[in-house]
Amino acid sequence: MPNILEVNEIQTYIGQFHILEGVTLEVPEGSITVLLGRNGAGKTTTLKSIIGLTPPSQGKIIFNGREIQGFPAHTIASMGIGYIPEHRAIFNDLSVEENLKIAERRKGDLSQRADFIFQLFPDLERLIKLPAGNLSGGQQQMLAVARALVPENELLLIDEPSEGLAPVIIEQMIEAVRQLSAHTTVLLVEQNFIMASQLADRYTIIEVGQSVKTGMMKDLIDDQDTIRRYLGVT
Repeated sequence: MPNILEVNEIQTYIGQFHILEGVTLEVPEGSITVLLGRNGAGKTTTLKSIIGLTPPSQGKIIFNGREIQGFPAHTIASMGIGYIPEHRAIFNDLSVEENLKIAERRKGDLSQRADFIFQLFPDLERLIKLPAGNLSGGQQQMLAVARALVPENELLLIDEPSEGLAPVIIEQMIEAVRQLSAHTTVLLVEQNFIMASQLADRYTIIEVGQSVKTGMMKDLIDDQDTIRRYLGVT
């Protein structure tokens, strides 16, 4: 299948710090691809570089055959890339419905996608008028993902969806991501290797700002040497 996203040797600085020193990855259309690596390896910065929040100083980012590095984040988002940040970034004082409404790219996006969103996350429909700050951590994570589904995105960048969630909620999140991947390509950052291994088709491992290994997840699951070396998982 063709690649919807190609990242070629990007170099990204945050202030004076050289965070990414040559990250390359491919995301085939219709797949779930996961970025793996230890804390501080550069996974979140890779997502932020793709969406334009921390633009790379060198290298290429190609989405649907078009170079997008250097474009502002709002322009990249308007091309059909959704971004769910690590810490959810919901608006606590707004209701669930208002959080979803402000994600509309065009008037009427929410009404057109509501059935799909509430099928994935039925809790949100039940709590639609509740302030988002009153939701549980798991429900807030659901809202963060749902907000990126309001406009019709071709690619979703999801950063650490399992962070801080109870095991039963992680299972719900796994199922939700699996279902939405039938409609949208997913690039996932996930520290929970069990969750990543259950979801992803492909993986790229990042170590100290460089991509060091790429392949099929089914092969990585059996590669204990690579898992120990780069992920510290046993």
